[in-house]
Amino acid sequence: MGRADQTTKVKGMFVRPEQIAEIGKRHPGLGRLRLVVTRERETDAMTLKAETSGPSEALRDDVAGTLRAVTKLGGAVELVGPGTLPNDGKVIADER
Repeated sequence: MGRADQTTKVKGMFVRPEQIAEIGKRHPGLGRLRLVVTRERETDAMTLKAETSGPSEALRDDVAGTLRAVTKLGGAVELVGPGTLPNDGKVIADER
């Protein structure tokens, strides 16, 4: 039996949708968020995709710091335009 929710394990740590929502609360300029988990060279990698109308390197760095603070894991941040991410209710996409 698999998990019924979107919680996933990355590098031995559980990442929950509530944690991704917390990142959004700390950065009100962001729209939809989606954490994409992949496998690169035998290790887990995660990228937080965030919609924003005003992307900047400073915002990306701030969001990356918040991602690390909230999840205790490092990951990439990709800022995308509004309406780019699908509105399907999925917060964590495990593509491993």
